[in-house]
Amino acid sequence: MAAPLAERMRPTSLDDYIGQKHLVGCDGIIRKMIESGRVSSFILWGPPGVGKTTLANIVAHQLKVPFFTLSAVSSGVKDVRDVIEKAQKSRFFNSAAPVLFIDEIHRFNKSQQDSLLAAVEKGVVTLIGATTENPSFEVIRPLLSRCQVYVLKSLTHEDLQELLKRAIEKDEQLSRRTVEVRETDALFAYSGGDARKLLNIIDLISSSAQEDQPIVFTNEIVAKELQQNPQAYDKNGEMHYDIISAFIKSIRGSDPDAALYWLGRMVAGGEDPKFIARRLVISAAEDIGLANPNALLLANAAFDAVDKIGWPEGRIPLAEATVYLASSPKSNSAYLGIGKALQVVDETGNQPVPLHLRNAPTELMGKLGYGKDYKYPHDFAGNFVEQQYLPDHLKNLRLWSAQDNPTEMKLRENLRNKWKNREY
Repeated sequence: MAAPLAERMRPTSLDDYIGQKHLVGCDGIIRKMIESGRVSSFILWGPPGVGKTTLANIVAHQLKVPFFTLSAVSSGVKDVRDVIEKAQKSRFFNSAAPVLFIDEIHRFNKSQQDSLLAAVEKGVVTLIGATTENPSFEVIRPLLSRCQVYVLKSLTHEDLQELLKRAIEKDEQLSRRTVEVRETDALFAYSGGDARKLLNIIDLISSSAQEDQPIVFTNEIVAKELQQNPQAYDKNGEMHYDIISAFIKSIRGSDPDAALYWLGRMVAGGEDPKFIARRLVISAAEDIGLANPNALLLANAAFDAVDKIGWPEGRIPLAEATVYLASSPKSNSAYLGIGKALQVVDETGNQPVPLHLRNAPTELMGKLGYGKDYKYPHDFAGNFVEQQYLPDHLKNLRLWSAQDNPTEMKLRENLRNKWKNREY
């Protein structure tokens, strides 16, 4: 039985690799590392089907070093130690370190990631991790500090067009058939920037065509074939990103019915419950914010509950948090405030802390005026006293603005009563 088209078309060199020009193009960092013969450990972060595994294979192939692979789904600490020992034995004197590729590295727990540290730090292996999740959330800091993170992007229509053309012209089986590409809109839309998905659709259409008949691609044929062969929710695919986007936007738009529907789609499809819970926590802070501070508490409680009870009961606290967040008043004032603060910091640099706000743990610092004239608010009526808290250059800066909801109106009124000379 012939291998799937996606496997037959897997490139073995950078020249055959499609997409990610920012990494593997003429001036791409990964191409430069390979050409220099010195590749440091790195993590590839991006959606499925954009070439993470293929790129790791190419690195090992072009460096002519042993290639070891582990799946974070099925490997434990012992597997990690065993493969590191094998890698150590396979390395010849003065040669480049073997490549250890770990797919779905975000699924490794802390102890599994800890077991990689020494080997990566000592150069026993060159670690290449692949993840669809933000590594800053999922990879421990010591390991992350030893690896560069490179972001891979979904393939563009131009990339998909090139891949389609190459498959038709160069695949051993397709090149012997007559192929008519009349329309590509549906083909590329269903692919969603995923090379593997595109090649699987081509495979599906090709296998359904009679041997003595041409293989024809039209929007109608592609849609019909895919409806007859429905694909389950792909928790690692483009649909994963589309549905979570619809879920969050439904919460932001105060539509609990739509939010529950998209939650149901994710639950039925086997989505990682922690992924859903984490996005609820973000939504509570970003979209509900100060309009209902209890939303963040409930979202955090839902995250903890899911962590403790798992599936299938975990769907209930997720649904509770979803309905509560979607039904809550909305405010992004804190989100906008920190955005403005970061912009000011970027524009003004490191402004000095006013002397009266500085810490004075030593006698010398006290003599230099650190902490002098600071007024302790609790010593004053109402636990408040006017004094300057911003750097001199920014003393009149206003970053937070209350939005039109009862909670923030009350906060604004409190601030107006305290700061008589400020506008809130």
